[in-house]
Amino acid sequence: MSSASSRKSIPTKVIAEIGVAAALSWVLGMVRLFKMPQGGSVSLEMVPILYMAFTRGVYPGLLSGLIAGVLDLVTATSEIIHPMQAVLDYVLASTALGIAPWLSFGRGWWRNLTGAIGGTLAGFVFHFLSGYIFFGQYAPEGTPAWLYSLTYNATYYLPKIIVTVMVVVILMQKGVLRPEDGDSNKRGGNGRG
Repeated sequence: MSSASSRKSIPTKVIAEIGVAAALSWVLGMVRLFKMPQGGSVSLEMVPILYMAFTRGVYPGLLSGLIAGVLDLVTATSEIIHPMQAVLDYVLASTALGIAPWLSFGRGWWRNLTGAIGGTLAGFVFHFLSGYIFFGQYAPEGTPAWLYSLTYNATYYLPKIIVTVMVVVILMQKGVLRPEDGDSNKRGGNGRG
């Protein structure tokens, strides 16, 4: 059993950044290039969460994604048909972005590129599962639910991935997506740095 003094606490500055990233993600989610009829849109909402994941580590990225997902859920304008669907589409899809550093490889811009693609695809998996499980009844006759979900979600999520990855790479080239000096949690504290 560990004592409270032996636990590593999150610095106040990082907690504030997590809150700002989650709020910014929510705000950017309201600025949509286009919106699908049954939910889903193209926006830059994933960028702040990826920023936290790459600059502060996996755990702050997960936490900012979780908070952004909950904010999105409580202000949802899309149809929620089941509690698990809400968890998949809002909470888990957003939180999954935080694992981007774990899914990255290489160095420099290549690390951010591969991580951003990996993190956004992790989020896509949850949207796909939600569509397959809860929205399969909207599939045209003769179309399997998995194919309908894949097609529907790819229609908006692939452009969203492309826009997000482009912004992440630009931010990396400008020097914004670099861990702060002395940040030992660059890769989520797993020592693979």
